[in-house]
Amino acid sequence: MLTYIRLATVHDCAAVYSLICEMEEKELPFSDFESIYQSQCADENYYCLVYESEHRVVGCINLRMEFQLHHAARICEVMELAVSSSCRCGGLGTKLFRAACAQARECGCLQMEVCCNQLRTRTHQFYLRQGMHNFHYKFSMNLLHADDGENRLGR
Repeated sequence: MLTYIRLATVHDCAAVYSLICEMEEKELPFSDFESIYQSQCADENYYCLVYESEHRVVGCINLRMEFQLHHAARICEVMELAVSSSCRCGGLGTKLFRAACAQARECGCLQMEVCCNQLRTRTHQFYLRQGMHNFHYKFSMNLLHADDGENRLGR
């Protein structure tokens, strides 16, 4: 079986869109997604890697790299990591994460970071198995509905 990880291209947009929608448990507006995706593909601070198996994209990891004042260094953040439900528990996520770490090192990043919803407990365990540590809290606020304090997936 032919499998490999490569840098995503604009031609992978629909496949990455499907993976992200599956991960988020909702359908995102495709035209907005496509515009953002194409912009990120042209931006040297973003790297989207895809896992291709038999000419089909079955996983992706999207990275944002930026220089942060409080680190005085370049940091890599995993923005999305998604693997097709039909391919989970086969090590694809680990392979994508390792490839992302290699890409971040090559780009001169000091560390990897990821924010993950508190409800995604299996995902927390995945990142701990990768050697990450849970040293931070992330806070968020809905700017359209400030009174919406419920944490739920798929919104």
